[in-house]
Amino acid sequence: MEAKNFTVWDYVVFSALFVISCGIGVFFAVKERKKATSREFLVGGRQMSFGPVALSLTASFMSAVTVLGTPSEVYRFGASFLIFFISYTFVIIFTSELFLPVFYRSGITSTYEYLQLRFNKVVRYAATVIYIVQTILYTGVVVYAPALALNQVTGFDLWGSVFATGIVCTFYCTLGGLKAVVWTDAFQMVVMIMGFLSVLIQGSALNGGLQNVLEQATNGSRLHIIDFDVDPLRRHTFWTITVGGTFTWLGIYGVNQSTIQRCISCKTEKHAKLALYFNLLGLWTILACAVFSGLIMYSYFKDCDPWTSGIISAPDQLMPYFVMEIFDTMPGLPGLFVACAFSGTLSTVAASINALATVTFEDFVKSCFPHLSDKLSTWISKGLCLLFGIMCTSMAVAASLLGGVVQASLSIHGMCGGPMLGLFMLGLVFPFVNWKGALGGLVIGITLSFWVAIGAFVYPAPDSKTWPLPLSTEQCPNVTTAAPPKLSSRPDIADSWYSLSYLYFSAVGCLGCIAAGVIISFITGPQRGKDVDPLLIRPVCNLFCFWSKKYKTLCWCGVQHDRGTEQDNLENAWKQGNESVLQNGLQQEGLAHVAGSDSKDKSQNNMALEKITYF
Repeated sequence: MEAKNFTVWDYVVFSALFVISCGIGVFFAVKERKKATSREFLVGGRQMSFGPVALSLTASFMSAVTVLGTPSEVYRFGASFLIFFISYTFVIIFTSELFLPVFYRSGITSTYEYLQLRFNKVVRYAATVIYIVQTILYTGVVVYAPALALNQVTGFDLWGSVFATGIVCTFYCTLGGLKAVVWTDAFQMVVMIMGFLSVLIQGSALNGGLQNVLEQATNGSRLHIIDFDVDPLRRHTFWTITVGGTFTWLGIYGVNQSTIQRCISCKTEKHAKLALYFNLLGLWTILACAVFSGLIMYSYFKDCDPWTSGIISAPDQLMPYFVMEIFDTMPGLPGLFVACAFSGTLSTVAASINALATVTFEDFVKSCFPHLSDKLSTWISKGLCLLFGIMCTSMAVAASLLGGVVQASLSIHGMCGGPMLGLFMLGLVFPFVNWKGALGGLVIGITLSFWVAIGAFVYPAPDSKTWPLPLSTEQCPNVTTAAPPKLSSRPDIADSWYSLSYLYFSAVGCLGCIAAGVIISFITGPQRGKDVDPLLIRPVCNLFCFWSKKYKTLCWCGVQHDRGTEQDNLENAWKQGNESVLQNGLQQEGLAHVAGSDSKDKSQNNMALEKITYF
């Protein structure tokens, strides 16, 4: 394919994104220069409001993978992606009601501090290392995707684009910390919406209006959304998306440091929950825009598919090619779309870099050097941002080998995020699980998820399970038909276990971790309930045993929830949050020492503060 070049106005629009993003970083670096503490740099002093945090969450997880990959998926496989509306809803409810209260009220900065409070340091460090590996891998995909778009649209050097992205992102993240990340994400979210709207409006107009687009999509079987086939080997069905998608995205949202870090930066728990629920509206909006962009793209290319005809070399190039086609005579708008794609990647990479720096500083640096000065802590945090910016950018080189960006990114999250989700579920929901069960479950969960994911990469599922929809090349000039690939010999397991839908990778890792953790804990001796602080356990059994205190007590496994008024206080604490007490404790310097910010053993002092707060 011959790349079409940007005009001057395209460069102006596109460059404005980088200039404004860098400007926000410089602004917060100057504004916050007198607040030189690691807490201010990493969690914004815990004084953020829900609005910008909600926009930041949406921009970070609706990345360039969504901007480029989802329309391509809809174009090739149909609009079943709309079912993710259900998955996102479940994920936000579980995150805000199950995970967030525990993390927010404990006063932690790294989510993995919880694992030390609940189990021990070994489990905490193991989880932190896995998170770092997962995030660097995922960020590599996110950096590579918009660089590919820029390369196909303008002819820019692919790897020059990768490094330009990494440099800008690392610059404003290192300078301004979390506040710069959040406010830049909010700006980039607006750019993403504008980019999608420009495509939707112009694409619909060229295809005779939205009604005509929907009619042609129906004729092409793109609107066959609901498929209740329970076969787990089918790539996209109602069950794989609702069940598998919920597990996958819960691993991303519920226990992911990048999400929780921004939630705990909110001034109160109520603001944190509002941020999540308003973020859900943003997720729905971006998903709808991406799906309709895919349908419009199909309507435009229905008689000449640029992929199968050889005009482009990969499905992920469909969207940028489409944009250059429909905006061929409208200077500036191609630049707006590429800015839209880059907005997704900048927000995601910046959030990831900030989260990586946070967990490394909190889980490793502070553990080894507990008496660092505020100034030195801030400089170390900035140095970590710079280091991880370089690492994430470098990982983009490997991302070119992973295939489609949507499946690659969700597979990475499934391989690592599923077992991590299972680990936190063991801590929150199963009071009898001990540290041996938690560590053993994590290892087994990781093993299972990597086994199925790597097997699926080596032996891709047959077309009978992925169900690609027909694409026409009848009106394409000079069609180049690729020779069919030679099928290598496949083991029997390739058509069963390795053909499992990629959306189930997370469920496999999570359920494997939970099952193994429970079994190992019973074999090695269950955790004594009286040794577990009740504030580290989420009493979800109350929802199912509300009619009987006897069954509640049985499900609590000896955790001291059942001591008269203390039980009532605990249940009220779960419902009401006591945000004001915790907020005051965080704001007052006199309580900072009690909360463990300067002590050798932060976990014990945090627990002391929690007991004061709730009892």
